[in-house]
Amino acid sequence: MTFFTKNTQALAWGLIIILALIWGSSFILMKRGLEVFTAGQVGALRMAVAATVFFPVTFTVWRKVPATSWKFMAVSGIIGNLFPAFLFATAQTSLSSSLTGILNALTPLFTLLISIFFFNKNLLRNQVFGLLLGFIGTAGLSLLKSDGGVGEMNWYVWLVVLATLFYGISINAVKNYLGGIKPLYVSACALACTAPFSYAYLFSTDFIDRMQTHPQAFTAVGYLVILGTIGSAFALILFNKLVQISSAVQASMTTYLIPIVALVWGWLDQEPLTIYHVLGMLTIISGVYLVNQQGK
Repeated sequence: MTFFTKNTQALAWGLIIILALIWGSSFILMKRGLEVFTAGQVGALRMAVAATVFFPVTFTVWRKVPATSWKFMAVSGIIGNLFPAFLFATAQTSLSSSLTGILNALTPLFTLLISIFFFNKNLLRNQVFGLLLGFIGTAGLSLLKSDGGVGEMNWYVWLVVLATLFYGISINAVKNYLGGIKPLYVSACALACTAPFSYAYLFSTDFIDRMQTHPQAFTAVGYLVILGTIGSAFALILFNKLVQISSAVQASMTTYLIPIVALVWGWLDQEPLTIYHVLGMLTIISGVYLVNQQGK
């Protein structure tokens, strides 16, 4: 039993690191897509690619999924993937990729809040302080301008906050209602629920016209295909596996490393990095650390 537990923990931490590298790189890929396409097109194409990758699996396994589980598949797909894809892309029209990656660290805080309000999880004193720190850091970062200086509140920050709330809902849904289903099945069926919306939106826009007329269109699509295939489809399998072998809050701890990866990409892309970004990130991550402390 001890051997199994140690190996399970090792696997969980390995998945956390891999996912942090994948998702920490997703913000720079969205940035590249936004150089050609609108935010809605970036979000829709990302999800359309992810769902398409899984179509062969979906057609094979959908009958094996209990009928009662499909509503939770829809929650995971639409609330946990489709909505955040649009929200993050829209936010990055006004935020740097590194700042967006930092704000993504709020996910464990909302995961905890959903666990408390809907799944009877106890709230400890240190977790209260952690929640407060997280939201103080967010409020501070919302005052940063695109050049890194302090200015008026940037309301696009709160689109990322809403996306992380949706992530928290999805994590709890997978953990509490889909734990007995193979991660591959959960990922394929959840993304299948997003396909009609993604395709319908994408082809109702001028996407085809941009593909035919913009000189960088195919390069941008290449970035978004990587984002949809690796950043959504493949990563979702790993993440659902992580959720099933660990706690919902531990599974969301990928967000400790995601901001660091996003900051490195932003620095390489010559995005402004100031002491305010670092302080905001450290404040949020300190809050996440307190949230994840289970002792009194």
